[in-house]
Amino acid sequence: MSNHQVFVNQPNWLFLLKSQLKFFYNHKYSISNINTVVNQLSNQNEDARSGAINDLVSIANHNPQSQWIIIDLLCKFVKKYAPLTATDNSSRNFTSKSHQLLQSIMHIICSRDMNRVSMDEQIDLSYTDLRGLDLPGANLQQANLYQANLSDANLLGANLSGTILTAARLSRANLRLVNLSEAILNAANLDCADLSGANLHQANLFLANLKGAKLTGVNLDRANLRESKL
Repeated sequence: MSNHQVFVNQPNWLFLLKSQLKFFYNHKYSISNINTVVNQLSNQNEDARSGAINDLVSIANHNPQSQWIIIDLLCKFVKKYAPLTATDNSSRNFTSKSHQLLQSIMHIICSRDMNRVSMDEQIDLSYTDLRGLDLPGANLQQANLYQANLSDANLLGANLSGTILTAARLSRANLRLVNLSEAILNAANLDCADLSGANLHQANLFLANLKGAKLTGVNLDRANLRESKL
């Protein structure tokens, strides 16, 4: 099968990644090696996908210029792999390996080097199902999490400053000591979330649901709580 045929049979985001990565490989990663790695992301075998993720991290480590391209690819993969479901009770039919793969990918995304990210490069995880993930200390500053489902997620001490969380589901989430300054939480569901010690300075909580939320020591200085449910 020709390279053209392989590209035609792949999702557009995989094709674009291959095109972009051609500019960033070094002597340790030939074009054929990069193509092989990216092809594995389409593999239905979870172990093959996990191996591909690890190889992409290695490529990013050896080619700092390619970090954003790979992070953007992983975000697109998450949107395809864990799309938003209708309700919190909807089953994802995830195996333990599937959950671990999603956990590993999110850890990579949330550990990105901000010194290598420009102001116009935004993580887009909107409309994703990230329920129950363990992401303490995650760096999701200024990310787009519009309507994302983060119910029961552990985000202890995470940086969500300036993050778009409009209509996001954060029921029972661990948001202790989280930086949510200037975050957009319009119509977000924070039912029974733990916001103890969180920083919500200048956050927008218009129409947000905070019923049952723990607000001990929370900083609400200049936050917009108009029509929110407390």
